[in-house]
Amino acid sequence: MIKEKLKSFSDLFENYLKEVITTQNKKFIGHFEAMEYSLLSGGKRLRPFILKAFYSASGGENGAFLNFAAALEMIHTYSLIHDDLPSMDNDDFRRGRPSCHKAFDEATALLAGDALLTKAFEVAALTKNISPSLIVEGIAELASLAGADGMIGGQVVDLAIENQRAPIETVLEMYKKKTAALLVAAAKIGTILAGGNDEMKLAAEKYAVNLGIAFQIQDDILDVVGDANLLGKPIGSDAKNQKSTYVALKGLEQAKLDVIDYTNKAKNALKVFGVKADVLLELADYLIDRKY
Repeated sequence: MIKEKLKSFSDLFENYLKEVITTQNKKFIGHFEAMEYSLLSGGKRLRPFILKAFYSASGGENGAFLNFAAALEMIHTYSLIHDDLPSMDNDDFRRGRPSCHKAFDEATALLAGDALLTKAFEVAALTKNISPSLIVEGIAELASLAGADGMIGGQVVDLAIENQRAPIETVLEMYKKKTAALLVAAAKIGTILAGGNDEMKLAAEKYAVNLGIAFQIQDDILDVVGDANLLGKPIGSDAKNQKSTYVALKGLEQAKLDVIDYTNKAKNALKVFGVKADVLLELADYLIDRKY
């Protein structure tokens, strides 16, 4: 059921992304092509889906969340473009096709990522039918969680602990930032835009942090035992890059158990929303068994 809901949302959202990213500018178009190439390459659209789910669970009733959902996906996409660069993870494939820097070149990929990050805040700022104060609060949340103390901070830790056996506490801190930060942004911004109270915002954050950790541990598991055809990229890249991962530190079987534990913590955080959060409960369970 949740798989169908994700697919239905993703199809509709894809059309919206095309509207906000397509340009009529035909001069020096390379970076525009690279932006569209990466942004419209598919993917689960998990973060926009979570934003919408929390917007609805918090009382939102229209499509005013879409600009922020698009902005969030642009930021997520820019992070993937940069993550694949030779100076970072040096991955040649993303979602079953050449990474942006392979399809174009490194300079174009770098600029496309920069442009998506900047475009995200333009799109978010143009949100209609929501109180300006809530839009400003949402933009501040997005900037904070995507920035130096959020996703970027996590990427810095990721690079810093390559070629060494980092403590599990450091790895979890990295996961909270690199992976969970944008999920927290999705959950909290959805709640903020709908006018949710502080209790709802805190619950949204707890859900997303725990879901993010579970998601990243599952990614580590799939990098060991996954199917490269389903993942759309080679497996074993963590070992190749000598990364400290949850699986490397705690073992495969314990990692599988801990995915379930963190998922249950995420689900328990949703009680304040009642039945309105049922889709988020379904999503958490679905992600435990994902294969890509």
